[in-house]
Amino acid sequence: MEGLGWFAAIIVGGLAGWIASMIMKADTGLFLNIILGIVGAIIANFLLGLLGFSASGTWIAQMIVGIIGACILIFLVRAIRGRSA
Repeated sequence: MEGLGWFAAIIVGGLAGWIASMIMKADTGLFLNIILGIVGAIIANFLLGLLGFSASGTWIAQMIVGIIGACILIFLVRAIRGRSA
């Protein structure tokens, strides 16, 4: 999460992961919400960069990107688990 410090990234990541888990109706805990939000923001920022877009380093922009990325991660995990089960 460019432009945010570590503490802010954890807070924004936790909130983004929590909101994404509510949207996707996933049963995740606090630690996994933080991981989903931070990793999701990194992945979504990368994908947006490939498309020529850049999210600013503000909390709101990174929150939105983190939610989108976390939703993508939850979807991918469900798709992989569904195929292997």
